[in-house]
Amino acid sequence: MKIKNAKNEKSLPKVGIVEWFRVGEHERVKQVLADLKELGVTELRTGVSWADYYTPEGKGWYNWLIPTLAKELNVLPCFLYTPPSLGEKPRTSSPPRDKKAYADFLDVFIKDMGEHFEWVELWNEPNNQIEYDFTLDYGWNKFAEMVGGAAYWCKQLGKKTLLGGMSPIDPNWLQMMFERGVMEHIDAVGIHGFPFVFDQMWDGWDENIKAVREVLDQNNCTAELWITEAGFSTWQHDELKQVQEFKEVLKADATRVYWYGAYDLNAKHPTVGGFHLDDREYHFGLKRSDGSSKLLYRLWAKHGLEQLENLTHITRTIHENTAPYTLITGGAGFVGTNLAKRLLSEGKRVMVFDSLSRDGVEQNLQWLHENYPENLEIYVGDIRNLQTVRYVMQRAEAVYHFAAQVAVTTSLDLPMNDFEINARGVMNVLEAIREQDNPPPLVFTSTNKVYGGLEDVEFISNGSRYYPSDKEIKENGISEKRPLDFHSPYGCSKGAADQYVVDYARTYNLPMAVFRMSCIYGPHQYGNEDQGWVAHFAIRAIEGQPINIYGDGKQVRDILFVEDLVDAFLLAHKHIEHISGQAFNIGGGTENTVSLLELLKTIGRYRGKEVQLRFGDWRPGDQHYYVSDTRKFQEATGWYSKHNVQEGVAKLYQWLCENRGIKVPFTISSKNIQEEPAKKVAVA
Repeated sequence: MKIKNAKNEKSLPKVGIVEWFRVGEHERVKQVLADLKELGVTELRTGVSWADYYTPEGKGWYNWLIPTLAKELNVLPCFLYTPPSLGEKPRTSSPPRDKKAYADFLDVFIKDMGEHFEWVELWNEPNNQIEYDFTLDYGWNKFAEMVGGAAYWCKQLGKKTLLGGMSPIDPNWLQMMFERGVMEHIDAVGIHGFPFVFDQMWDGWDENIKAVREVLDQNNCTAELWITEAGFSTWQHDELKQVQEFKEVLKADATRVYWYGAYDLNAKHPTVGGFHLDDREYHFGLKRSDGSSKLLYRLWAKHGLEQLENLTHITRTIHENTAPYTLITGGAGFVGTNLAKRLLSEGKRVMVFDSLSRDGVEQNLQWLHENYPENLEIYVGDIRNLQTVRYVMQRAEAVYHFAAQVAVTTSLDLPMNDFEINARGVMNVLEAIREQDNPPPLVFTSTNKVYGGLEDVEFISNGSRYYPSDKEIKENGISEKRPLDFHSPYGCSKGAADQYVVDYARTYNLPMAVFRMSCIYGPHQYGNEDQGWVAHFAIRAIEGQPINIYGDGKQVRDILFVEDLVDAFLLAHKHIEHISGQAFNIGGGTENTVSLLELLKTIGRYRGKEVQLRFGDWRPGDQHYYVSDTRKFQEATGWYSKHNVQEGVAKLYQWLCENRGIKVPFTISSKNIQEEPAKKVAVA
């Protein structure tokens, strides 16, 4: 069934996915089936290796694979790869010595498995030397004999035939196939295109398809034209470009489009061309090899094909004027959105730079786009790409660097990814700033995790919370004098970034400061179990879901309402000359402490019902007690937090309810939640 584009009502081609499977990958097959079901995809193009089929496990593997796929999808099998023992040369790209052997293999396979597919694709990228070594077949006569004979026999067996996709698209090669008699039994012609990856000299789908159709028309051929492979590699972390190229191919004048592919190639495996000889080959997937989803997958799953063209806020809106702006990396995140909102509401220009890697942030970006279209600029990009960071830094008059991998748990699973984003990412920002003629001031958000697990601090359990036995810490919290002690890959990457910012300020005389932040919460936060736990607790309570507590729940944190944090950011920028090269602990302080159990009791009161809890083991690096000593920043800038815990959590709970269209069970000024306002701290 064809889908119509909601914007222009033009019918889109039938859309499928390309995914090759290695012998024995049973679990990966099941995962891909689940993913395609989530996307609503019903077409799959996959490879059947002639070489693998005659290995000891090969036949049994394909006898399982093809019926398993066909139960849920329309399967297009692509038959390729000569068994080395049958080739003119002992490699899979070689022409077979006996050209009829290819048709004989198809005869066996179709008679055995043919009930599960309608079409047969004859070879893959035959004009690509890696896939078919045409240097052994000048004039393509051997190929014509092999594929032409196979096409004839497949038709006799009741199958429709597809000529393997050209890569690169070459009308002259197609004309040669007519002259060699191959096209007599071909029902569809395949083409491949990888704009700006392998096809650097790209004229667009319209021009390429027009050239192919001219050859078909000149030969009075009624064969369909399919795009059997199109894709974009995110090897440079450009996931927006992958989205854009996908939307472009959907506009192509083709009967079918198969997008390559479902998953990135696992780095442990070689490509056909060799092991990591070309890293572009490894990053074409909708998902990474670890199973995490890229931007295109998330948007497709959430909005469907018909709505992709209408997501106009997910873009790069660079205004033509040269007016400076405040650059917020990670600007579509929770903290970035609140800072952008404040600046935009004051009439200032803002550049939001974000990879949109976290669930929910595209909603924040859409909200900013709808409410502040005039002064907002957007660049969907990745902090790991130095050239991109350099580009957005050119007009920056102030920089707030929030883009980060933010979860300890994720860093434990993917430490290299954590390092690349947090440590390498901050280096990209620092270098891009250092290159400017007038370097903009930077405020970088670090974390209290740089102080480690505080194992040397003794704690006393009292009722629903822990207290430090040390009187100074109990009265004032953890100060910046505390020695750094990085725990977990996340602590290491953020700690390294923290120290690089401090050192760049000192070594290169750049205006930069670091915030070692405690727990921040407030509107526009889409928290989860690993990060943004205050919002996560409230969301689970609103949805009537149980909450997991790791440890005993008596862990104490100082929580800071996001509007108070925004005040701190603006004061830091105002006083940057005096605070440059310093790190500051920023949080709710001793006046805004709460244990997990106490917070859940408060949320239960707002909900009108206790929250269901489930307890688990302590997690690595989890601190029993962390409260920020904020006196250093207060004395330097006059800052203080204006929201107490009850006020702030009530505002968050109200926003979460309203965002879900749920009636709020209280008002912010209700006596049942209002307490004394936070005490103002006297400043020098």
